[in-house]
Amino acid sequence: MKKIFSLVLLSAFSLGFSQKKWSLQECVDYAVKNNLQVISNQYNADIQTKNLEISKRDKLPSVSGSFNNNMSFGTTQGFQGSIGRNDNFNNSASVGANMQLYNNGRLKKSAEKSQYDLEASLLDAERVKNDISLQIAQQYLQVLLNKEVKKISDEAVANAEKVLSRAKITTEVGTTPKTVEAEATAGLAREKQRQKSAEIDIQRSLFSLAMLLQLKDYQNFDVQEVPLPNSLEAPLNSTENIVEKAFENQPQVKAAETRILSAQKQTEIAKTAFYPSVSAFAGLSTFYFYKVSPTLNPTTGQEIDVEYDSFFKQYKDNFGQNIGVSANIPIFNKGITKLQVEQAKISESIAKNTLEQQKVEVQQNVQRAYFDANANYENYLAALEAEKSTKLALEFAEKSYEAGRATIYDLNNARNNYINAQGSVSQAKYNFIFSTKLLNFYAGIPLSL
Repeated sequence: MKKIFSLVLLSAFSLGFSQKKWSLQECVDYAVKNNLQVISNQYNADIQTKNLEISKRDKLPSVSGSFNNNMSFGTTQGFQGSIGRNDNFNNSASVGANMQLYNNGRLKKSAEKSQYDLEASLLDAERVKNDISLQIAQQYLQVLLNKEVKKISDEAVANAEKVLSRAKITTEVGTTPKTVEAEATAGLAREKQRQKSAEIDIQRSLFSLAMLLQLKDYQNFDVQEVPLPNSLEAPLNSTENIVEKAFENQPQVKAAETRILSAQKQTEIAKTAFYPSVSAFAGLSTFYFYKVSPTLNPTTGQEIDVEYDSFFKQYKDNFGQNIGVSANIPIFNKGITKLQVEQAKISESIAKNTLEQQKVEVQQNVQRAYFDANANYENYLAALEAEKSTKLALEFAEKSYEAGRATIYDLNNARNNYINAQGSVSQAKYNFIFSTKLLNFYAGIPLSL
């Protein structure tokens, strides 16, 4: 019973997953959360977060301790030229603290630069998310387009079946020759082939979308069908407002602006090397000494009895403290500091140029999307007119065929023209919708269908 219950539960889970249809928002959320490129950029942002924490903690004093043991063996020469063994044991311990008092604000400037670097890294991650979201939206619309083309193919197959059924009847009664039935059969085969191609296109586009999402179980993947408007409105007359909005909200532009501030801080950091730095230090230390080899009288050479205090007594008696302030004044470092400042200023110029490049890229993207929207809208209007005329031609062809004034070849040709016109309308509609969604995205409106 347990095995049967487990199998039933597993089957129900698999069926539930296979029946799940993803919305566009679910696809975008999943990709943003699980895409490896997004995760990689998040790791880079985490590294910058740690760099910021390190920069802030540089202001704190540093404390370190040491503990040393040393054993030396061998002979030494005394002051009067006598040679003797000098085997001894040394032990020492110390604790020291150091704190920066003045460095012309270098530590503060470093922390501010790290903050800018973190913000730029987060904006880079946001740009990757936006790029993936746009790719997903475009592929999602491609799936919907292919499904609409499949519906057109289904309708064409149904009509071809009706034509074949009528052709069989008229051929049997002798009204039409066998060629009419043969052509109707061939027409149905062509429509079924087109239907199968439409099915394959749906699966191919679903597969591409699943690969963007990096799904492992792509075979059961499907999306929700979104009802799109039958009539479309013309795009805006100008892109100036959209460009200004894009400059304000696009992460690549804001990241470039932030990197200018980071480069300026780096220049300020490099200039601090022209000024002296002051630090304070304090320490505690003690030591222990014990001579292993006997101590000899340098005159008589006889052994002298020497008593050494215990380890802890020596530690207590030899305990010392120190405190002080040190200053490091730059005088001449081969002109390296000056060159570093010049390098930092060049980096500022590079950052400013990068900002201009990003603005040009965003402006071109907006203008391209605007051009595509207008072109796709004009194409959509033209496709609608073609659809109307081919539909009217098909209606005349059907009536003429029924009246015996048109051949089945004329009917199939009119039907093919109408099917192609329907496909062109769908293609133009979806292209226009993506272009307008892209314009809305640059204007700061989230992606949605």
